[in-house]
Amino acid sequence: MTATFSYAPTPEDQLSPPLLRMSLAPDGSAPALLDGAWWPRSRDLRAELPSLTAVLDPLWGRITRVTVNPTHWPTIPHKVPVNGHVVKVGWFLGEQDPHQLLLLSYGVGRWDLLVIPPQTSPVSAAWLMAAASDPQRTSTASRLMEEAARLRTTATADRGVEEVWDSEGGHGARRPTSRPHVPAVTAPALGILAAAPQVPMPNAAKGM
Repeated sequence: MTATFSYAPTPEDQLSPPLLRMSLAPDGSAPALLDGAWWPRSRDLRAELPSLTAVLDPLWGRITRVTVNPTHWPTIPHKVPVNGHVVKVGWFLGEQDPHQLLLLSYGVGRWDLLVIPPQTSPVSAAWLMAAASDPQRTSTASRLMEEAARLRTTATADRGVEEVWDSEGGHGARRPTSRPHVPAVTAPALGILAAAPQVPMPNAAKGM
C-alpha cells in the first residue's frame, strides 16, 4: 500500500508544537501485551509519526520501523521522514490487532501501543490511556476498545434512566437502581509536548 495523503499545517501548528497525547507503562514494569496508548489527531501516518518518534527516540532508542493493521489506516506509506532519519512502515492484516501500533528500535527492542481513534471523546480516551498503561492489565488493544464501548453504552443508558426518572417526578426521591460497577483506573496526563518529552521508559524485554 502507498500513501498519497497530504497534510497542510494550520497557523496554530506553525506557532507552537502540538501536544503528543500518549501514556506509557511505568518504568521498570513487567512486559505486557501493551506498553501504553497513543491518541493521534488523524489517520495520516506521515503527519502523526514525526511527533511520536520525537518523544520515543530519546526513551527507547531510535525508532526504525513501525507496523499497523490497514483496517483503520486509509493509506500506509512505505517510509516516513522523521527527525533526522526515516522510519520504515509495514502492515499486517491478520497477524496484527487493528487497534495496535508496533514499534521497533533496531537492536534495542519492541513496543506495542494501543491506537485510540482520533474522534474518541476525551473521557473515553482518558480511560483507554490509563487502562493501556496499567501494568496489571492483560487485555489486548481490541479488548480494551470493546470494554470502553461497553462503558459508554452503560453511561448513556444510565443518563436515559435518570432523565425519565426526573421527568416522572422522581427528582429528590430515591434512585430506582444502583449503577453497575465501572472499573477504576488512574487517568494519566493527556498532553505531552513533542518537543520536550517527559514520560517514563517502559520495560524493553519483549522479543523483536
